[in-house]
Amino acid sequence: MTSNLIFEYTTEQAIADGILNDAFEAVRPKRLTFPLGRLLITTSALEQLTPEEVNAALARHASCDWGEVSTSDARQNDSAMKHGDRVLSAYPGKAGTFWIITEADRSATTILMPDDY
Repeated sequence: MTSNLIFEYTTEQAIADGILNDAFEAVRPKRLTFPLGRLLITTSALEQLTPEEVNAALARHASCDWGEVSTSDARQNDSAMKHGDRVLSAYPGKAGTFWIITEADRSATTILMPDDY
């Protein structure tokens, strides 16, 4: 049974708890293209994803590399960057594809498995 419980972290807390590791600092864009806000992760994603997968995907997401989304979704994300809408990225992981969603107001970024949605 998949749980939709969400854990909330600041970047510093995520590093301290091993969700993000020191390598995130090396792969994080020098300047974020947009604010990520609070970092949230569902129980399912926390259990299935490695810190390395999360690190790499967050760095890609923060630099507007939307991963494995359709061309239409990529265009919608590009438009969202200009108009302040929600952004959704999809990345492959050992446990399957996972998503990263940043809210329209940029207050939070959630890492989740598709079944969590």
